[in-house]
Amino acid sequence: MLKQTLSQKQQQGFTAMQIQQIKLLELPALELEERIQKELEVNPALEEGLPDDEGRDDSERLDDETMPDGDADILLGDYRNEDDIPDYKLREWQDRNSRREEIPFSAGAPSINDRLVEQLKYLPLTERQQQLAPYIIGNIDEDGYLHRGTEELLDDLAFRAGIDADAAEVEVVIGLVQSLDPPGICARDLRECLMLQLQRLPDTSARTTAMYILSRQYDDFLNKRFDRIREEAALSDAEMKEVFDLIMQLNPKPANGWGDDAEAAMIRVHPDFIVERLGEDLLVSLTAGGDVQPLRVNPAYREMLEDYRSSAKNRSRERRETLLFVRQKVEQARWFIDGIRQRREAMQRTMEAIVRMQEDYFRSGELSDLRPMGMKDVADMTGYDVSTISRVSSSKYVQTDFGVFPLKYFFSDATTNDQGEEVSTRMVKQLLAEIIETEDKAAPLTDTDLTEALAEKGYQLARRTVAKYREQLGYPVARMRREVV
Repeated sequence: MLKQTLSQKQQQGFTAMQIQQIKLLELPALELEERIQKELEVNPALEEGLPDDEGRDDSERLDDETMPDGDADILLGDYRNEDDIPDYKLREWQDRNSRREEIPFSAGAPSINDRLVEQLKYLPLTERQQQLAPYIIGNIDEDGYLHRGTEELLDDLAFRAGIDADAAEVEVVIGLVQSLDPPGICARDLRECLMLQLQRLPDTSARTTAMYILSRQYDDFLNKRFDRIREEAALSDAEMKEVFDLIMQLNPKPANGWGDDAEAAMIRVHPDFIVERLGEDLLVSLTAGGDVQPLRVNPAYREMLEDYRSSAKNRSRERRETLLFVRQKVEQARWFIDGIRQRREAMQRTMEAIVRMQEDYFRSGELSDLRPMGMKDVADMTGYDVSTISRVSSSKYVQTDFGVFPLKYFFSDATTNDQGEEVSTRMVKQLLAEIIETEDKAAPLTDTDLTEALAEKGYQLARRTVAKYREQLGYPVARMRREVV
């Protein structure tokens, strides 16, 4: 039996203005400058300049008399305030803006695939191979590997490109692509990548032995079973070291340093904040990108809005539509200016709170002075929500007297030493890294050994915690850190 019931529930949603403020808060300095320039280009009601307060209250808002009778949902600007916007209209606005912001940035530098395609013109390819080679190159991943199998490539060639190829000719084309630069490109796995690079080196006994080890003792090589390799290949200690030194010089990710990666490596970090010491005081300021140029509503648009408002009783449909357009642009300009203002205020207050909590560190630069601090601690001090602190600290950098650091560098958990003092886990990780870097490479320390070494220095941690810190620092297990010495 069907039954109708009524129920009430509270549901939190975001207005269009709040969505814009959130997105502005997440932007680092350089991206904010680009966002402002984009807004200045698309919104004629927004311009650079000091704000002019004259007439703002009267001309930038419309009362009920200025609202047109028809076409009430033409634009978001038709509504008196954000709360009046229907849900379906707000969702439409959000979807449209999210799609617009998801358009990827197109860099001017050629990608690794572009460079490979450019090199094809220097190979003696048949007409058939000229069809297949660009498709093979298009399937190479960012690390330079061809992770797709031959059967998958054949299926895609048949169904997507309409090319009926066989495995043999695809393998030939893969071999041709592998002859391009950088060495090791288009390999199917690490062993093939290293072998391709060795094949281009001068013919020496070390190269011959290295190729033998990779082809016949690859599992022993991966697991660093040096004794088994030495015995089967009949190598002396000196020969063993020479061979492994040669292999360790090879690049396991051949695409690194080429194309987009090379361009990305050249991009310099632009700090959003500057913390400098002036006498005994610490001064916090936003950089040129963080403290943006002043913006205001175009006075001509305010006057135009006032003119249309004064003639509210004698308006044609065309004049009403013009009014809607002008009102929308003025409202968008006001939202944007307010969003920039709130962003600047939130960033300044957040950075000042971090400096107050980490004052000793900003004065000395010593990692031992870095206090345990979580985002909730900063949120409690500033009065903001934790999510706001997270957005402020994401992708933001601060310039100090001791270098440039990501804002998240200053957030860490706490651990206790044997004196009962709370110290930052970042300090413990640095100590752990120093222990691993200075260990005997022929007999690396296990996680249990590392735990005991930290305990000797006054830090009582569980072995699983030490293992987690080791992994976060990027160090493999002891067996994989072993080297031939």
